[in-house]
Amino acid sequence: MQYITPDLCDANPELVSVVEPMFSNFGGRDSFGGQIVTVKCFEDNSLVKAQADQPGAGKVLVVDGGASLRCALLGDMIAEKAAKNGWEGMVIYGCVRDVDVLAQTHLGVQALGSHPMKTEKRGLGDLNVVVTFGGVTFRPGEYVYADNNGIIVSPQALQVA
Repeated sequence: MQYITPDLCDANPELVSVVEPMFSNFGGRDSFGGQIVTVKCFEDNSLVKAQADQPGAGKVLVVDGGASLRCALLGDMIAEKAAKNGWEGMVIYGCVRDVDVLAQTHLGVQALGSHPMKTEKRGLGDLNVVVTFGGVTFRPGEYVYADNNGIIVSPQALQVA
């Protein structure tokens, strides 16, 4: 489905919170949205990989990576697995890598930047906890929408009037 965040904001101003503009689009889908699933991790993408292995239809993985710019929390193999399992997209408060492949993968990906180094796999992190970054709080079960205009969050699914 195609989402246009300005239209969603115009139609639902009382519901939306807008994430501060710091993200860039790296995925093969430049518009995506769905129900929030969260991962909180720092320089360890073990839980990101584990969630990509799960069915994700109608869901967006929101990853609070602590804004680390020292390694990538998402690369081509995890992104391809997430796309295969139906995930709508990922919002990564950190970096990604393999950006040329990500751009060809049917998955929405917004992140702070790119970095060629992978993370260590220590099995650390938290799943489905409330996370806050970019001036917005992301709660599991709420909704996030993203396109080239930005990222917005709503407590309920949004539609344009």
